[in-house]
Amino acid sequence: MVKEKNNGFFQRFLNVIERTGNKLPHPVTLFAILAVLAVIASAVFSSIGIRVEHPGEEGEIVEVTNLLSTDGIRYLFENMVENFIGFAPLGVVLATMFGIGIAERSGLISACLRGFVMSVPKRLITAGLVFAAIMSSVASDAGYVVLPPLGAAIFAAIGRHPLAGLAAAFAGVSAGFSANLLLSATDPMLAEITISATTIIDGEYAETMNVAMNWYFIIVSVFLLTFIGSWVTEKIVEPRLGEYKGEYRESMSGLDTIEKKGLKWAGVSLLITVVAITLLVAPPNAPLRADDGGIIQSPFMSSLVPIILIFFFVPGLFYGIATKAIKNDKDVADQLSDTMAAMGMFIVLAFTAGQFVAYFGESNMGMVLGVYGAEFLEAANLKGVPLIIAFILVAGFINLFIGSASAKWAMIAPVFVPIMMQLGYSPELTQMAYRIADSATNIITPLMTYFAMIIAFAQKYDKKTEIGTLIAVMFPYSIAFLISWTLMLIVWMLFGIDLGPGSPILYDPN
Repeated sequence: MVKEKNNGFFQRFLNVIERTGNKLPHPVTLFAILAVLAVIASAVFSSIGIRVEHPGEEGEIVEVTNLLSTDGIRYLFENMVENFIGFAPLGVVLATMFGIGIAERSGLISACLRGFVMSVPKRLITAGLVFAAIMSSVASDAGYVVLPPLGAAIFAAIGRHPLAGLAAAFAGVSAGFSANLLLSATDPMLAEITISATTIIDGEYAETMNVAMNWYFIIVSVFLLTFIGSWVTEKIVEPRLGEYKGEYRESMSGLDTIEKKGLKWAGVSLLITVVAITLLVAPPNAPLRADDGGIIQSPFMSSLVPIILIFFFVPGLFYGIATKAIKNDKDVADQLSDTMAAMGMFIVLAFTAGQFVAYFGESNMGMVLGVYGAEFLEAANLKGVPLIIAFILVAGFINLFIGSASAKWAMIAPVFVPIMMQLGYSPELTQMAYRIADSATNIITPLMTYFAMIIAFAQKYDKKTEIGTLIAVMFPYSIAFLISWTLMLIVWMLFGIDLGPGSPILYDPN
């Protein structure tokens, strides 16, 4: 919970957000209530006949599904367990925590943090954390599991508020899905939808498009968002949080001989692990390459969670053996058990959040809301820069209710890509505008699949952290990213700079 309050208008506004949000029930209870409301709302909207035409399937009508009908009630009972175990972050978080747990409880993470903090200039720590979080999108969703708690621990180690470190990393990871020096799994996933939507207007143009259509823009975005994220952390978030007075502390003592020995063995084991994984990926016919020899859409990219587990587990194990923190297999089992015990709150959150997310999707209410938003924007009859700004705002609003980036884009791309092409703007530009809206608003919606997990991490440092607290902490990042990123896109438009290889701003049918 915030310890200091400033009197400026923006700070008072954030205080209102926090107080309002914290009047809500406990997150576990809130998601349970939302699940019940989603069921009731589905029955109400279904009874009044709300329906829309599917934007991607001509002639297909989408109706709100009544979850209180006979079939709906059967769905609620038959899928309750599936909704829980199918909740997207659950498997990723628990599997990754097996590796992180050994690395943490053996003492490896603590030793690495102290070594890192004592060797890096303090003025660069915030920027380094935000940059690393942004780049973590190459590991897909695993960045959400690794970077926020690591950021909190780093800040705690240097006497700064751990929630500020957690927030900076959370903001960076979210932004990283649309800002990276490398291409990630997100790029081909969204590009395929964009290319498909382009064929509605111009099949020949679609054949010239590629998955790197936003690459130039997202490269520059890394440096913009690293600066903005660091500035927001140090100038807005930390002053508002004030001095950390919680129980959690990270020792700042230097490394002793045993710890240095452990780090040496951990480093050697990590190097061997990297070589082993590389041999599974690098050779032309390696088992973790795609059938066509590619990397971006390959078994390697879909196996990043177990790979990250291994990258933490192996060095943590060797560090523990070298420092005598692990003497036998029982110690390993005990440390893994303790790690899972600490994840109890997240598991409970995953159960109720999983039900709500599943009910909302099954009811089709998200689809209906998205189509209405698209129709509103189309009816506004805007052009040029105002149209781009309005599109970003509408897409950001829709993102507050539908967490999946690909699901939203699959829903609205067939509507907006053709509209923008008819106004002379390329599909590549429309996709980038969408990515800005999606990434900038992920961090302030409780419907985002990892939001509940971040609350669970935050409560390690402040047990009073609730939904309102987290939204108030993340809101400055969301606004700053949205404004600065949109302005950057407008500058890109005004100067006509290609967004990626062969990906212009303007669309020329000739």
